Amino acid sequence: MNLEFEHRQSAHCENGVTANLINYYGQRISEPMIYGMGSGLFFSHMPFVKVNDLPVTSFRPLPGMIFKRVTRQLDIKIKRQKYKDPDQAMKALDEVVEKGIPCGLLVGVYHLTYFPRPYRFHFNAHNIIVCGKENGKYIISDPIMETLETLSYDDLKRVRFAKGLFAPKGHMYYVSDFPETIDIKSAIVGGIEKTCRQMLTIPVPMFGVKGIKFMAKKVKNYPAKLGDKKASLYLGQIVRAQEEIGTGGAGFRFIYAAFLQEAAEIMSNDKLFKLSEDMTAIGDQWREFAITAARIVKNRSGERETYATASEMLMDIANKEDKIFGELKTTV
Repeated sequence: MNLEFEHRQSAHCENGVTANLINYYGQRISEPMIYGMGSGLFFSHMPFVKVNDLPVTSFRPLPGMIFKRVTRQLDIKIKRQKYKDPDQAMKALDEVVEKGIPCGLLVGVYHLTYFPRPYRFHFNAHNIIVCGKENGKYIISDPIMETLETLSYDDLKRVRFAKGLFAPKGHMYYVSDFPETIDIKSAIVGGIEKTCRQMLTIPVPMFGVKGIKFMAKKVKNYPAKLGDKKASLYLGQIVRAQEEIGTGGAGFRFIYAAFLQEAAEIMSNDKLFKLSEDMTAIGDQWREFAITAARIVKNRSGERETYATASEMLMDIANKEDKIFGELKTTV
């Protein structure tokens, strides 16, 4: 069975899967709108949580939260399942697809055979959609790929039960009931309000705007506290989290700016247009920070490219985001 499923490429897998599943049921929503309604813009820096002995920095909420928030905002009912037995999980998937229902899956990236080898790494929170099965192969809509792909039974089972951190455990999800009408305006306001809360009001200093300032102070002290080699590793991990894992800090700001621009038209609110431009400028600053940090890490920095300079750039970004989200909160 091959469903009449429109595959659209996106910048981020969870945004893309959410948009493509909703599109299948006749409601076309853009990736930026999904991202904004799902309050996908976030920040956390947790030096006490380490992966490969390096502190965790994240520019997004936990995997699955964007999808959960969007479907809840739009009153779309979702069925979710996890499995212990791989063969039982594959049988359940077949039963759903045979009913003509596209099915979202959480999978590991490392063994995705259609991924170019340089892009395979141990990440177990990638989202794809199974939208058919022909000649024993599953038809895959992976939002970061240009076209539909295919996976064999064994390959799909392997990535559904990838081992390691955040093991997907056969996680599958699909739409069980889609409303006749949806309230986009209400979802836009709800998404903006949630984003402002998580960027401005979490009292713990490792999250939101406070988290960016917290990280800025840490970066300034890296050389004295850690030594040159370890300082370089720590700073490099921040850049990797920003530019390589998912879409990251700058890319997410550009997506959110596009959301605000689209929201401005829907809500007839010129203030949102101005805030969209401000958010784009913030995205540019995140990119400038990444370039400066990368030059420091690669030992190609000049007199002006220091840990202190990188720290000042982060602090300036934090202050500007504090202002933007404060204005955004009052606007809606």
